[in-house]
Amino acid sequence: MLQANIEKALNKQIRIEAESSQVYLSMACWAEVQGLEGVAQFMFAQSDEERQHMLKLVKYVNERGGHAQVTDLNAPKTTYTTFKEMFEELYKHELFVSNSINELVHITLGEKDYSTHNFLQWYVAEQIEEEAQAKTILDKINLIGEDRGGLYLFDRDIQQIAVASTPAV
Repeated sequence: MLQANIEKALNKQIRIEAESSQVYLSMACWAEVQGLEGVAQFMFAQSDEERQHMLKLVKYVNERGGHAQVTDLNAPKTTYTTFKEMFEELYKHELFVSNSINELVHITLGEKDYSTHNFLQWYVAEQIEEEAQAKTILDKINLIGEDRGGLYLFDRDIQQIAVASTPAV
């Protein structure tokens, strides 16, 4: 049975994961109308992945005797000046999510809820990957600079990341 404060914290994380899915979806829409097909495909895949992260939390809360809450979401930003700005915001968002997961882990340790602590270790590892991927992408964007040919190749390359990371259904 989940303690009330842990249930509340997990429900907060459910909302954060849902909002993350919306952030990526909004980025995908912006990239698509900018003609960045590869970036859009990558963002659509990331949006789906974030939704899966949310659903995993929902199932855990409900299975542990809690009640997962679906709440209203903050609307994400819908336009960007450049694709670089978009990826900088993506990186900042991943850092925010990592901090939120770390706070959640801290709460579970304080409450001696080792089952939830163990469950959250998957999220800790996932955030390490998400941050590293975002940082690598930003590094590549900085290498490209203002080179339009480089942008074309980047868009093609990131499409391969999206294809590789899309889960089989």
